[in-house]
Amino acid sequence: MLTPKQQELLSFIQTRLEEGGVSPSFEEMKDALDLRSKSGIHRLINALEERGFIRRLPNRARALEVLKLPDAMHRIPAPIIAPKPQVSAPQLIAANDVIEIPMHGRIAAGVPIEAMEGQTMLSVPAALLGAGDHYALEVSGDSMMEAGILDGDFALIQRTEVAREGQIVVALIDDNEATLKYFRREGQRVRLDPANSAYEPQIYDPRQVQIQGKLAGLLRRYN
Repeated sequence: MLTPKQQELLSFIQTRLEEGGVSPSFEEMKDALDLRSKSGIHRLINALEERGFIRRLPNRARALEVLKLPDAMHRIPAPIIAPKPQVSAPQLIAANDVIEIPMHGRIAAGVPIEAMEGQTMLSVPAALLGAGDHYALEVSGDSMMEAGILDGDFALIQRTEVAREGQIVVALIDDNEATLKYFRREGQRVRLDPANSAYEPQIYDPRQVQIQGKLAGLLRRYN
């Protein structure tokens, strides 16, 4: 069962594919659905993908393919075949856009993530993010440098409250300090491992640790 907005977006994507074989850009989808932010389109795309109505074509600049339509739309999708070019094959560039995600401040600044909600927005290439809700944190310090995460980098975080062994997570300690570390279990305890031999692992009672997300990507500025 799709929401009205999800069905409206799916119909728009299908119509554009049928017309020209190219899926619409995030900006075109935003305008068609009369939304204020492209992040809303990103969430709708993720929802449609998770429900099996569309898929993102790998290595084709985030192009979209419609896999099925709900019964209410009374149409059977035909295979999407790009038109033959006259001179050279065009690259599908649709949906190769940026989205805006909340920028919550500097990780390990001693402030809970929620306290920084909605301060600023960061523009991020959509290709760096998968399904789910995301936010960004500016990395402070060198405790994860051996994992390629440097001071001043922007960590792109997928919101989640659970983590698997060995994942890099944002962990809130004692409702006070947020840190970016490898997540491990050591018996009945939680161990947060740095990626820098100069730092010691941090070991906590599980009740002290709240997972607030896992690393999904990284942005770096070069001056």
